[in-house]
Amino acid sequence: MYTTSKPDPVRLEIFKNLYQFIAEQMGIILQNTAASVNIKERLDFSCAIFDASGLLVANAPHIPVHLGSMSESVRSLINDKSDTIKQGNVYLSNNPYNGGTHLPDVTAITPIFNEDGTQIIFYVASRGHQADIGGITPGSMPPHSKTVEEEGILFDNFLLVEQDNFREKAVRELLLNHRYPARNPDQNIADFKAQIAANERGLQELGKMVEQYGINTVQAYIKFVQVNAEEAVRRAIEVLKDGSFIYEMDSGAKIHVKVTINRENRTAIIDFTGTSAQLNSNFNAPKAVTQAAVLYVFRTLVDDSIPLNAGCLKPLEIIIPEGCMLNPTYPAAVVAGNVETSQTIVDALYGALGAIAASQGTMNNFTFGNQRYQYYETICGGSGAGANFDGTDAVHTHMTNSRLTDPEVLETRYPVMVESFSLCPDSGGKGKYSGGNGVIRRIKFLEPMTANILSNHRRVPPFGLNGGEAGQVGRNWIQRQDGTQENLDSTATVEMQPGDVFAIETPGGGGFGKR
Repeated sequence: MYTTSKPDPVRLEIFKNLYQFIAEQMGIILQNTAASVNIKERLDFSCAIFDASGLLVANAPHIPVHLGSMSESVRSLINDKSDTIKQGNVYLSNNPYNGGTHLPDVTAITPIFNEDGTQIIFYVASRGHQADIGGITPGSMPPHSKTVEEEGILFDNFLLVEQDNFREKAVRELLLNHRYPARNPDQNIADFKAQIAANERGLQELGKMVEQYGINTVQAYIKFVQVNAEEAVRRAIEVLKDGSFIYEMDSGAKIHVKVTINRENRTAIIDFTGTSAQLNSNFNAPKAVTQAAVLYVFRTLVDDSIPLNAGCLKPLEIIIPEGCMLNPTYPAAVVAGNVETSQTIVDALYGALGAIAASQGTMNNFTFGNQRYQYYETICGGSGAGANFDGTDAVHTHMTNSRLTDPEVLETRYPVMVESFSLCPDSGGKGKYSGGNGVIRRIKFLEPMTANILSNHRRVPPFGLNGGEAGQVGRNWIQRQDGTQENLDSTATVEMQPGDVFAIETPGGGGFGKR
């Protein structure tokens, strides 16, 4: 007979993998049933399981910036609606000021009740990046938005399914009744239904688990899995040293971070005091994103195989002054905070800890579209070198973990051509260990469209560490059909005509150590 007062090591391993496996099952359902290229092909989504108080238990290894922040969305639902949550309800949320990241990342949250329907025992959630959720530019990643309203439709714990009834009319009204409405509500609704189906799979699998092991054992091992992760992070903290770092972005905004290690009780204080105030651009990162970046860094310092969960945060005290660019107040624009600033927070933390040179430090967010088509992709680059390894060429780094759409799919679904896609030689910083190389991607347009680039490290190079050289900056430009070339800034919106090529050169990673 197993007790639930202390974990059996074999059972701990079984439950750890079971929780993760259920989240992976949810992801497979979402991928298979989604309508958009963004979710189906690029896999820009995440699925996870939470305990009754909304704390993360386990996730599939999807997108780090989603996973560390989804718990905030679930907890905001509990705080806002706890007295009205019923069995068979599903809620939709993307509010960056209530646990969200940016508006295209829409989270569907399903509460799971016990057998007699009297008590919530879990929550499951799936977050998918919508190809368009309204806003001032197709693809809902406007480079120059000044307020969150310009970035699209905001769902704040919206009741999507009421006791098993899908509220299609209400959700369609919300998507269309906006100053900058969604351009393809049918696709949004199809993807929301895929998210509901993913959550339903989580609900079924957790139900089977409870049936097999009993609710007391399942809930006890939720705690044990979180405690196990906490202990793993504490062990990682033991070998760290205090450090600080100032990281400048292309806009001149600066992230200050100071890490203070307490070896005695194996805790760390991560203090962002001194960081630039809230910006007039959209590079503000909601607090949930900043927390996700910290969680990711400390999880990567752990060698053990543990699911990323709430336990990882226990030994960490995170100080983020309100009103700074890493904890902005409504209605600040945030669309680049999630994708760009999150990357710089990670690199700043690795810099403070002396662990890894900067990676490309950007997701190179490329969107294009018109009223008929909307498309979004992030583009790989070089990763940073470390104390005993080279960086990697052409990878998605840190807070993004999505694929790039296959050229055949892209060219079948959209009136564009992938003219070329190649490594950018010698763009990684040299050192004892060298940074990875970036890439050059050229997309030719066959129809008039609006194209947008939202990027960083076009002015400031990704830093090297311990005498390693910096990586090469990236570059964005247009080659018009008549042969003229237009160089673009880190962020730009451009009208493309048939025959025009949009070229993106991504940054290399920094080197580590003197050659």
